[in-house]
Amino acid sequence: MGIASSFFRTSLCASLALTLACTPPTNGSDNGPTPAEILGNPDYQAMSYGGYRGKTRDDGPTVEQLVDDIRILNAMGIKLLRTYNTSQFPQAERLLEAIRREKQADPSFEMYVMLGAWIEAKNSWAEAVWDADNDTWIEGTGPDHTEGNLQNNSQEIDTAIRLANEHPDIVKAISVGNEAMVQWAVTYFVYPKTILKWVNYLQAAKASGELKADVWVTSSDNYESWGGGNPVYHTADLTQLFEAVDFVSVHTYPFHDSFYNPSFWGVLPSEEALPFDEMTGLTMDRAIAYAKGQYQSVLDYMSQLGIDKPVHIGETGWASIDGTAYGVKGSKAADEYKQKAFHDRLRAWTDEEGISLFFFEAFDEQWKNADSPDHSENHFGLVTLDNELKYALWEAFDEGRFAELTRNGAPLKKSFSGELESLLASAMVPPFKSQMAVRRIETVNKTREPGEAVTEQRLVVVHDTLSDDSSDITFPSAMLKLTPWEGTTAIELMPDGVVRIETRAGDWWGASLEFAADVGEDLSAFNQGTLHFDIRGSDNVNFSLGFQTGNFLRGDQVNNFANFGPSSNRRVSSDWQAVALPISEINSGTDMTDVSNLIALLSQDRAPEREIFLRNIYFSQE
Repeated sequence: MGIASSFFRTSLCASLALTLACTPPTNGSDNGPTPAEILGNPDYQAMSYGGYRGKTRDDGPTVEQLVDDIRILNAMGIKLLRTYNTSQFPQAERLLEAIRREKQADPSFEMYVMLGAWIEAKNSWAEAVWDADNDTWIEGTGPDHTEGNLQNNSQEIDTAIRLANEHPDIVKAISVGNEAMVQWAVTYFVYPKTILKWVNYLQAAKASGELKADVWVTSSDNYESWGGGNPVYHTADLTQLFEAVDFVSVHTYPFHDSFYNPSFWGVLPSEEALPFDEMTGLTMDRAIAYAKGQYQSVLDYMSQLGIDKPVHIGETGWASIDGTAYGVKGSKAADEYKQKAFHDRLRAWTDEEGISLFFFEAFDEQWKNADSPDHSENHFGLVTLDNELKYALWEAFDEGRFAELTRNGAPLKKSFSGELESLLASAMVPPFKSQMAVRRIETVNKTREPGEAVTEQRLVVVHDTLSDDSSDITFPSAMLKLTPWEGTTAIELMPDGVVRIETRAGDWWGASLEFAADVGEDLSAFNQGTLHFDIRGSDNVNFSLGFQTGNFLRGDQVNNFANFGPSSNRRVSSDWQAVALPISEINSGTDMTDVSNLIALLSQDRAPEREIFLRNIYFSQE
């Protein structure tokens, strides 16, 4: 059916400036269980799925390879899959064909799909141009987060409608966007109004009969994007989105936060003498509690809004290998033993509570970080690219579930050759809390509320000699979070009071000491003052350093930076040097009543494994 055959659809498409090929629902006598009967039902275990074997997605898996995969997934007990794209790559369409073939061969075979439609901003993935002289982005470059990529987004939604109508017995839900609203996804995020537009579009298509009415519509996003964290996300558009979706799909990742926000992670002092399995089990229990807390925070916000809808976990997972942040030099989280512990504990809870859990993911993929084989993103699967079943699936293997099944023409086998002793030898003891680096600075002035003007002569961030014994010295009114931007760095406070920043591989990197409050610190009295610090580190990296005002999530953040490195007149060496930056020279004319990051570093240079050290950081009014 073309657009012209339906006045309603023609009007709707025209209003959105789209050109969509609309396919009518397929009339079938039995489309199987409804979404309400599947979602939250432990008899329909869910999994995030990507079947890409190679280092790019350009050559996706064939239908025959996908048949192999769904047979393996069925042996795992999985009956509900989540995909991520519809039109950009052919995998979703081929997957549905593979399921159809298997159902035709075996009418009792059950496998259902939540189709993901990829949503992104206008000019997503375009490289923005950084003007180092003026410490700003050149206007007109990079993503425009206020608008969506109309061509891509319309094609994704149109294809989702077509596929759902062609496979009414398989497609049970459509997810509009994947982490598309979380604003640290700086290359592609959109605001809730864009997601809302497409959710409403799908709901209207259901009402008109252009999309089968029993397909549920949602958006899959980070718990903060669903209102469970920073109040910046609490907007009228988000409230309307809650009202428009049929259910809420929430992401939670304790694995990532084991390094970047490790408040829950690590072995407590009272547990250090316990056997490995006990101390690890208690640590993983806290990881589960952390995930439950993020899930509950979304429920709490929905309750505030008076909204009562099903909430499921659209994505979470645990990587088994990592060479940097989560490996032996980081949080020591990435191994198969902990992956199984997380998977089994979270499955038990979600099954008991009637929550669908789309565990990420079924099979390892290598396209996300093709140049870094040991990167965690390549190792979230329960099955390796070499057909090894990780520890979470050993019991199922012993039960004979995978007998005679193959992937890429080869049989499946246990990792570590099935030797438990070898697996345990590879598992890392979680870090002891007593020895973990600090990623929060909690020395605060509890007598002043965030937003109140700092009147003392000096505001100390961290210093080895300055203290609040003097009436002219104070500390921030809220704690400071040591924040690595998008995982491009590691940042930590060393026991000697030194802030250490280590860069990762990437085209840019950044980190900050973030003021952990809803408003920034009021440093209006310091307009003519000075930012002081000592610095040393790698001498072959260019970066900007200073402070930030405003809030990135609100869209009003401003960098107040000076340039450092070999391309500037401020060079860094292996020796400590004292720096005094006049605030009047680096202030970009911004509102000093809202200093959101008291120290921030940003570089547009690719410079992996460089180190910068800072100490004795403070602001003075003179």
